[in-house]
Amino acid sequence: MSDLKKELYRQCLDYVEKRIAAAQHAIDEAQKASNDDTKSSAGDKYETGREMMAQETNRNTAQIIEANKLKILLNKINPNVVNKKVDTGSAVITSNGNFYIAISAGVLTVDNENYFAISPASPIGLRLQGQKAGDVFKLNDKIYHIEAVI
Repeated sequence: MSDLKKELYRQCLDYVEKRIAAAQHAIDEAQKASNDDTKSSAGDKYETGREMMAQETNRNTAQIIEANKLKILLNKINPNVVNKKVDTGSAVITSNGNFYIAISAGVLTVDNENYFAISPASPIGLRLQGQKAGDVFKLNDKIYHIEAVI
Protein backbone atom coordinates (compact mmCIF):
# COMPACT_ATOMS: atom_id res chain seq x y z
CA MET A 1 0.00 0.00 0.00
CA SER A 2 2.93 2.36 0.48
CA ASP A 3 3.35 2.18 -3.30
CA LEU A 4 -0.04 3.88 -3.50
CA LYS A 5 1.14 6.75 -1.31
CA LYS A 6 4.42 7.02 -3.21
CA GLU A 7 2.49 7.34 -6.49
CA LEU A 8 0.05 9.90 -5.06
CA TYR A 9 3.00 11.86 -3.68
CA ARG A 10 4.78 11.71 -7.06
CA GLN A 11 1.68 12.94 -8.88
CA CYS A 12 1.36 15.88 -6.46
CA LEU A 13 5.02 16.74 -6.98
CA ASP A 14 4.53 16.56 -10.78
CA TYR A 15 1.51 18.88 -10.43
CA VAL A 16 3.63 21.47 -8.59
CA GLU A 17 6.56 21.13 -11.01
CA LYS A 18 4.24 21.68 -14.00
CA ARG A 19 2.82 24.82 -12.37
CA ILE A 20 6.32 26.17 -11.79
CA ALA A 21 7.40 25.33 -15.36
CA ALA A 22 4.29 26.94 -16.89
CA ALA A 23 4.74 30.13 -14.88
CA GLN A 24 8.46 30.28 -15.73
CA HIS A 25 7.65 29.77 -19.42
CA ALA A 26 5.13 32.64 -19.28
CA ILE A 27 7.75 34.88 -17.63
CA ASP A 28 10.28 33.98 -20.33
CA GLU A 29 7.71 34.71 -23.07
CA ALA A 30 6.78 38.06 -21.49
CA GLN A 31 10.46 38.99 -21.27
CA LYS A 32 11.01 38.00 -24.90
CA ALA A 33 7.94 40.00 -26.00
CA SER A 34 9.16 42.98 -23.98
CA ASN A 35 12.57 42.80 -25.63
CA ASP A 36 11.00 42.53 -29.09
CA ASP A 37 8.67 45.44 -28.28
CA THR A 38 11.67 47.56 -27.29
CA LYS A 39 13.10 47.22 -30.78
CA SER A 40 9.97 48.26 -32.63
CA SER A 41 8.02 50.67 -30.44
CA ALA A 42 8.26 54.26 -29.41
CA GLY A 43 6.52 56.61 -26.99
CA ASP A 44 3.39 55.80 -24.97
CA LYS A 45 2.73 52.53 -26.79
CA TYR A 46 6.18 51.33 -25.72
CA GLU A 47 5.58 52.27 -22.08
CA THR A 48 2.14 50.60 -22.04
CA GLY A 49 3.57 47.42 -23.51
CA ARG A 50 6.40 47.35 -21.00
CA GLU A 51 3.97 47.86 -18.13
CA MET A 52 1.77 45.02 -19.36
CA MET A 53 4.80 42.74 -19.61
CA ALA A 54 5.89 43.74 -16.10
CA GLN A 55 2.42 42.94 -14.73
CA GLU A 56 2.46 39.57 -16.47
CA THR A 57 5.90 38.82 -15.03
CA ASN A 58 4.76 39.83 -11.53
CA ARG A 59 1.64 37.66 -11.78
CA ASN A 60 3.66 34.63 -12.88
CA THR A 61 6.32 35.26 -10.25
CA ALA A 62 3.56 35.15 -7.62
CA GLN A 63 2.42 31.81 -9.07
CA ILE A 64 5.95 30.44 -8.80
CA ILE A 65 6.14 31.58 -5.18
CA GLU A 66 2.82 29.85 -4.38
CA ALA A 67 3.90 26.67 -6.17
CA ASN A 68 7.17 26.68 -4.22
CA LYS A 69 5.16 26.92 -0.99
CA LEU A 70 3.26 23.80 -2.08
CA LYS A 71 6.56 22.09 -2.81
CA ILE A 72 7.80 22.93 0.69
CA LEU A 73 4.62 21.39 2.14
CA LEU A 74 5.16 18.26 0.06
CA ASN A 75 8.78 18.00 1.18
CA LYS A 76 7.51 17.63 4.77
CA ILE A 77 5.60 14.45 3.82
CA ASN A 78 7.23 11.03 4.05
CA PRO A 79 5.17 8.73 1.79
CA ASN A 80 6.65 5.67 3.54
CA VAL A 81 4.97 6.48 6.86
CA VAL A 82 1.64 4.77 7.57
CA ASN A 83 -0.47 6.22 10.38
CA LYS A 84 -3.44 4.59 12.07
CA LYS A 85 -5.09 8.02 12.27
CA VAL A 86 -5.48 10.46 9.41
CA ASP A 87 -2.65 12.96 9.18
CA THR A 88 -0.91 14.90 6.42
CA GLY A 89 0.37 12.37 3.91
CA SER A 90 -2.40 9.85 4.58
CA ALA A 91 -4.45 8.17 1.89
CA VAL A 92 -8.01 7.74 3.13
CA ILE A 93 -10.62 5.41 1.67
CA THR A 94 -14.20 6.44 2.53
CA SER A 95 -17.70 5.52 1.46
CA ASN A 96 -17.87 8.85 -0.40
CA GLY A 97 -14.55 8.90 -2.18
CA ASN A 98 -10.84 8.45 -1.68
CA PHE A 99 -8.61 11.26 -0.44
CA TYR A 100 -4.92 12.05 -0.26
CA ILE A 101 -4.15 14.59 2.44
CA ALA A 102 -1.32 16.72 1.08
CA ILE A 103 -2.02 19.70 -1.20
CA SER A 104 -4.99 20.73 -3.26
CA ALA A 105 -4.10 19.19 -6.62
CA GLY A 106 -7.43 17.93 -7.95
CA VAL A 107 -8.16 14.33 -8.87
CA LEU A 108 -5.27 11.87 -9.04
CA THR A 109 -5.68 8.40 -10.52
CA VAL A 110 -3.77 5.32 -9.40
CA ASP A 111 -4.67 1.83 -10.64
CA ASN A 112 -7.95 3.14 -12.09
CA GLU A 113 -8.99 4.52 -8.68
CA ASN A 114 -9.54 8.25 -8.20
CA TYR A 115 -8.18 10.11 -5.19
CA PHE A 116 -8.94 13.72 -4.36
CA ALA A 117 -5.68 15.45 -3.40
CA ILE A 118 -6.79 17.87 -0.71
CA SER A 119 -5.20 20.30 1.67
CA PRO A 120 -5.30 19.40 5.37
CA ALA A 121 -6.76 22.90 5.88
CA SER A 122 -9.74 22.25 3.56
CA PRO A 123 -13.12 21.57 5.21
CA ILE A 124 -12.94 17.83 4.44
CA GLY A 125 -9.25 17.76 5.37
CA LEU A 126 -10.05 19.29 8.76
CA ARG A 127 -12.85 16.76 9.37
CA LEU A 128 -10.62 13.84 8.40
CA GLN A 129 -7.73 14.85 10.69
CA GLY A 130 -7.35 12.38 13.56
CA GLN A 131 -10.02 9.99 12.24
CA LYS A 132 -9.29 6.27 11.94
CA ALA A 133 -10.70 3.29 10.06
CA GLY A 134 -14.23 2.58 11.23
CA ASP A 135 -14.99 6.19 12.18
CA VAL A 136 -18.02 7.96 10.74
CA PHE A 137 -18.60 11.69 10.29
CA LYS A 138 -21.00 13.99 8.50
CA LEU A 139 -20.06 16.91 6.28
CA ASN A 140 -22.41 18.88 4.02
CA ASP A 141 -25.26 16.41 4.61
CA LYS A 142 -23.09 13.46 3.51
CA ILE A 143 -22.17 10.61 5.81
CA TYR A 144 -18.57 9.41 5.44
CA HIS A 145 -17.57 5.96 6.66
CA ILE A 146 -13.80 5.67 6.86
CA GLU A 147 -12.90 2.28 5.47
CA ALA A 148 -9.11 2.54 5.58
CA VAL A 149 -6.30 4.93 6.48
CA ILE A 150 -3.08 4.23 4.61
